[in-house]
Amino acid sequence: MALVTRDGLVLATVWAILGLAGALAASRLIASLLFHVKPFDPLVYAAGVVVTLVVAAAAALAPAGNAARTEPARVLREE
Repeated sequence: MALVTRDGLVLATVWAILGLAGALAASRLIASLLFHVKPFDPLVYAAGVVVTLVVAAAAALAPAGNAARTEPARVLREE
């Protein structure tokens, strides 16, 4: 269960970092469209990353739970 969850979270972390870099780069382009929000507000970026990782953890737990409940011998017999 930990292996499947960890793999999902590693993948989500990599994409969250890439998304954060893209958002920082794009914030310069859309700075004129933001009202009452700074283009480089760290609270907004941190909240976005945290929400993304929490959703990814929840999404990774579902297949991990299914994998943990499955008997390995039954899976090998089916294949």
